[in-house]
Amino acid sequence: MNLLDIYARLKSDMGYIEQELERSVRSDHQLLRDTSMHLLKAGGKRIRPIFVLLAGQYGEYDLEKLKNVAVSMELIHMASLVHDDVIDDSDKRRGQLTVNSKWDNRIAMYTGDYIFAKALEMVTRLPQPEIHQIMSSAIVEMNIGEMEQIRHFFNSGQTMRDYLLRIKRKTALLIGISCQLGAIAAGAPKDVSKSLYTYGYNVGMTFQIRDDLLDLCGTEKQIGKPPGNDIRQGNITLPVLLAMRESELRDPLLQELERIREVDGQTDVSHFLKIVRGSAGLQQAEDIAIRYKEKAIHALEKLPNIRAKEDLIGIAHFVGERSY
Repeated sequence: MNLLDIYARLKSDMGYIEQELERSVRSDHQLLRDTSMHLLKAGGKRIRPIFVLLAGQYGEYDLEKLKNVAVSMELIHMASLVHDDVIDDSDKRRGQLTVNSKWDNRIAMYTGDYIFAKALEMVTRLPQPEIHQIMSSAIVEMNIGEMEQIRHFFNSGQTMRDYLLRIKRKTALLIGISCQLGAIAAGAPKDVSKSLYTYGYNVGMTFQIRDDLLDLCGTEKQIGKPPGNDIRQGNITLPVLLAMRESELRDPLLQELERIREVDGQTDVSHFLKIVRGSAGLQQAEDIAIRYKEKAIHALEKLPNIRAKEDLIGIAHFVGERSY
């Protein structure tokens, strides 16, 4: 199934969500309006709103209710990207200048805070306390994930568990609750919203592992930024952790890590990338991503066989195979 087919079927509703996103970040303050719109116009897959709308089809589909969740999920994602770019000192995202590059770090941080606040404001329009509790808990966990990533910069002693818990908090959790909250907002049964969360969580884990693989193997055209950006920041991802398990590669990789760390990432990382690309770590990480994808699809087995289920399965396959 082509992902574009899913977007085409939801074109009208997604167009409305896009309008609501733009409306939500409007501000009387010129600078906040400029920075927020710059981020919004940079685009993105809008995969989280898609998950909200598909999950909403398992209950009473009401776009006026679902938009509050869909827009909030995308705003939280956008805000986290702004903060990430400041921490990583990134100058490009999706081929466009980042907010911190076009303006500065202080403006970027306040822009991220503003967008977070708008997400919280949007979701208060829904009466279910459960939605507010799940969303606020997720934001807390996401922040812990960001702190853990910083704590483990250049830490070659971190474990697979450290990595997996970190990407759960940073990525998988938000995708999981996009599915879960879409179902809850639509009044779907609790077992359905729970299964959809499990699906979204596993898709999110697949998504991040593929992202980490693309950072090591992709081109700048594919990923919208130079490959090797993770390691320049000191972020040791799953393929690297697995490559370091190979006895003949561990010492060369540790030497490269130390060299990159000493110059605070401001160096050529092509040799590091060459070592990792020659390891078995890439295929092993790919295999782990596939297992998460299969768990995601399995989580949908007991759900009613509506069109949304077919679409969710299609998205899981796309995420597991994506090259951008």
